[in-house]
Amino acid sequence: MGFFEKLKGGLEKTRQQLSTRTADVIRLFTKLDDAVFEELEEVLIMSDVGFETSEDIIERLRQKAREDKIRDGEALRGALCEIIGDIMGNSVPLEVKSPAVILVIGVNGTGKTTSAGKLAAYYKEQGKSVILAAADTFRAAAIDQLDIWATRAGVDIIKQSEGSDPASVVYDAIGAAKSRKKDILICDTAGRLHNKKNLMDELAKINKVIGREFPEAQKEVLLVLDATTGQNALSQAKSFAGAADISGIILTKLDGTAKGGIVIAISKEQNIPVRFVGVGERIDDLQPFSAEDYVKALFE
Repeated sequence: MGFFEKLKGGLEKTRQQLSTRTADVIRLFTKLDDAVFEELEEVLIMSDVGFETSEDIIERLRQKAREDKIRDGEALRGALCEIIGDIMGNSVPLEVKSPAVILVIGVNGTGKTTSAGKLAAYYKEQGKSVILAAADTFRAAAIDQLDIWATRAGVDIIKQSEGSDPASVVYDAIGAAKSRKKDILICDTAGRLHNKKNLMDELAKINKVIGREFPEAQKEVLLVLDATTGQNALSQAKSFAGAADISGIILTKLDGTAKGGIVIAISKEQNIPVRFVGVGERIDDLQPFSAEDYVKALFE
């Protein structure tokens, strides 16, 4: 099964919520009046597109319907797809050049540690040499889990004992990455609640170590969000964006959720590109995000 088929399958519940209900709304009305647009806005909100983004989409749709003199339901549906596509914009692949450091951040339970491991496997498949840093030292399970992923991916890992200073782990990992001439260092960071000041302080300390010890490295910060949490994921994006220079988002658990519309809200309200999406448990189920494929999978 190709990745588009996996994405389409993963978005099945969201497509039922968004595309199928949109088609139902358009079919049941004999003319395009305010009631149609109000119903469509409700469909968007129920798909976790969010109130602000849904309102903006419907306003654009009203304007386009007036300007293009749309009277046909299918034409209106096509216009809706086009507007969502415009909001999503063109996907920008994350180009990583050696040497590079990727910080994987996010709250516990989002699939952060798993994503770090899958990311290592992805880049190794791309021909890059990778080393992992188990800098989420507040959960012994996170260290063990990343160790397992390192074995699965066939990459090196730097780790210390539970409770160690995360910045110390990153310091050691930078030394190992340099001496072993690794292309990419991927750091799994602590994932306590996003509104806790000490977590943000830890991230700042790690960034300081990277800036001092590895200034020549390209640095990327990827925020892991759980698609099944819907608007809560958007709140986490806002919180982390205020404390970290996020260069992209990894959206996990997109398979099986009816809240896949959150991708649209994140694109519109946070202007942070979604770089990777996870649509399964397999090691290769984390893949680069394509906005075009996403919209196509939602409405096809």
